[in-house]
Amino acid sequence: MKTFLETNVYSFQGTVLLYGACLPEVSPAGFAKLAEQADGCYALCLERDHLNMAITKLTAVLGTGRVKQLLLATVDRSPHCVQMHYIPHEIERILPEHIPMESWVVIGDRPIRISPETVERSKSLAKLETESSR
Repeated sequence: MKTFLETNVYSFQGTVLLYGACLPEVSPAGFAKLAEQADGCYALCLERDHLNMAITKLTAVLGTGRVKQLLLATVDRSPHCVQMHYIPHEIERILPEHIPMESWVVIGDRPIRISPETVERSKSLAKLETESSR
């Protein structure tokens, strides 16, 4: 397993899959489906490592110009992993020109693409509460 924070920024290229470190163990078949789409797969554990470290590193990685697409994949319902899906918004704020980025959660053998709108709504508990009480 290649770990994201321990890999040199110039090692990343093409389509990169950044995944929650537990994903291959929890959902091996679903992880394998996403891994097939990537030129390189890198584990990140946001239970152990701070989100800001990942964002800073990823900004440097993308700054090399070698990465063409970023896929972010995690298990569903993890309070730590959900943070990974907030990375694209932060990257968009830092880098005015950025690459395509997609968020995925995996349930069993099924990867499910998560829209940027869903990720954004998940950051506002008050908005979710008022939407669900209608």
